[in-house]
Amino acid sequence: MKTAVLKYITGPAIAGIVLSATPIVFTSLLTYYAIVYETVIAGFSAWQWTGITLICTITSAGLTPPTMLALIFGYFLGWQAVLPLFVINLGGILFINLLVRWLDHERFRAFIRRNPKAQSVLDRILTNELEVIFYAKLSPVLPFGLTNLMFALSGAKLKNILLGGFLGMTPRTILAIWSGHEAHEIKTLLESPNQSSWTQIIIIGLVIVSIVGLWHVIQKSLK
Repeated sequence: MKTAVLKYITGPAIAGIVLSATPIVFTSLLTYYAIVYETVIAGFSAWQWTGITLICTITSAGLTPPTMLALIFGYFLGWQAVLPLFVINLGGILFINLLVRWLDHERFRAFIRRNPKAQSVLDRILTNELEVIFYAKLSPVLPFGLTNLMFALSGAKLKNILLGGFLGMTPRTILAIWSGHEAHEIKTLLESPNQSSWTQIIIIGLVIVSIVGLWHVIQKSLK
């Protein structure tokens, strides 16, 4: 029994659990430090922001949610935060893919191949992988790090993961930067990021488009 359980405790499985739990913890830490040290952060130089961007490129893979970073960067940098956030988003996606290659990726693939139906479904979905990735990344609800991990494990092409991730993340990233730019107090922004009725409407719209798009693509793949 113990041996059977251990078969399921793979590197990707552990990474999936970590990527689901850590963003919650780090969101609280980011909120605390951004509020307490607001004056210090506001005085950061361009070089300091460059260093923070490089650090967040790695941590965004599973620790710091990109949407939270977009709110903070937007608050302090305004629209100048667009380029750093795109670097962070794409860098996080790339870092997860490199991490998956280092972990026991083939063990996960072998587990899927033992179930012909699961393998068949996965193969069919991957025929439209760019669309699936785009709609999954469009939703602000799905965790950034966990979706990156799943697409990397699925065997999707890296160029499609990067392109789909870029296109899908753009609307929600721009929305978060705009919310941060328009905010007057960082405490109110981080504690109630979706306070604006327009923000709520857009988020609901993105979630609906994401769900409908994924359903359509998956149904088309399974026919």
